[in-house]
Amino acid sequence: QVQVVESGGGLVQAGGSLRLSCVASGRTASSYSMGWFRQAPGKERDFVAAIISWSSRSTNYANSVKGRFTISRDNAKNTVYLQMNSLKPEDTALYYCAARGSTGWSADPSWYHYWGQGTQVTVSS
Repeated sequence: QVQVVESGGGLVQAGGSLRLSCVASGRTASSYSMGWFRQAPGKERDFVAAIISWSSRSTNYANSVKGRFTISRDNAKNTVYLQMNSLKPEDTALYYCAARGSTGWSADPSWYHYWGQGTQVTVSS
């Protein structure tokens, strides 16, 4: 069983930055494809960013965060990061980390097998 645990959320003013962390347990966690999603109250869970398992240079972003957010991973620590800069009030949401035990990526939440409990990000105007 794989466990995924997010951390790093909080309250920040518009224009500020936060870095989210996601630790995936398991001996082969470094081989997982990882993604970040977010869900605002009353809305669907939306794709934010993804990084495939074998190369930290292979990343994908939602248009809404491209140029502001950066996803990266430290395989030695089984950790994926989401650096969020120039935050806007519309970035306010519960942010989830997701994992799948194979290469590739998807913006579809159903593609991922394992999910964390989420970490809240609130951006004030």
